[in-house]
Amino acid sequence: MDLARSTVTQITAPFVAAGPLLGESDAMQEIIRLIERVGPTDAGILLTGESGSGKELAAQSIHSRSARRDGPFVAFNCGAIPDGLIEAQLFGLESGNVTAAVRTTAGAFERAQGGTLLLDEVTEMPLDMQTRLLRVLESRKFYRVGASRELPADVRVIASTNRCPLQAVRDGRLREDLLYRLAVFPIELPPLRERGPDVELLAEHFLAELNSQNRTQKRLSALARMTLKQHSWPGNVRELKNCIERAFIVADSTLEVLPLTQSSGARAVSTTPDSQRLEIRVGAKIYDMERSLIEATLDYFKGNKRRAADALGCSLKTLYNKLNGYSQSQECASP
Repeated sequence: MDLARSTVTQITAPFVAAGPLLGESDAMQEIIRLIERVGPTDAGILLTGESGSGKELAAQSIHSRSARRDGPFVAFNCGAIPDGLIEAQLFGLESGNVTAAVRTTAGAFERAQGGTLLLDEVTEMPLDMQTRLLRVLESRKFYRVGASRELPADVRVIASTNRCPLQAVRDGRLREDLLYRLAVFPIELPPLRERGPDVELLAEHFLAELNSQNRTQKRLSALARMTLKQHSWPGNVRELKNCIERAFIVADSTLEVLPLTQSSGARAVSTTPDSQRLEIRVGAKIYDMERSLIEATLDYFKGNKRRAADALGCSLKTLYNKLNGYSQSQECASP
């Protein structure tokens, strides 16, 4: 997922981009400030945050600001490799000797030489491998599996996890000494629900990419924009991107957004204690969502259709047509 805009080369405000990261909220501006500070150093970094919040993108941004930017960026998912294979995948495999390997294979550390290695989901790494990793980080050298000759570890290591690191230590998932070695400079990525204006900014960015790729000029509807703002986005940026792509596929010219993580229900929209806000249940039909929104807006403006139309971003004629359609559908449904 590439969110690249122009690269920020100095600390100025307001920020909107840092390499592949994009955002104008206060939370993301602070993250970009931290990246600008730590990027040029070779300090170890621990990125924390919910799944889908952009930890790998943050790692790429840090890499792009380092002296290693011309070297490789290698992402290694510690939770996706079986325990019996992770050592060879991480440090490589030497042919012959005590192994049955027919050829020498480079591991993640070797592939990342001169660059940056992201250890994603580091709290899922087996504890015995954490012990070996700690030694490599301290000695800056490593052995391939089955080798007798050490290789230099000229690599900047960035680790990430969607768990609380201190809780992972208490649960016995993460060595405490490894935590302190990795977290020289910790950065916590905020969830999308705490990023305010970034939701619509990112949605527009993803839509612009899709329009460019498909040579179209599709746009978000007023209802879609309201849905974007009201949904809590538990899947974070990843969920938002998939939602926009799904809506783009089914739309002719105007996108209606239906987040996948919303639960289905009989009513599309319900009022909250705040009379100016609605809760939209995901999984409800777009027709029902639109109708509930229009009816709630009319209630809020005490039946004033012109003011309701202005608030909804549609013409008065369109609003009348919608209401007539709802009336006819109700009559057809009556026994």
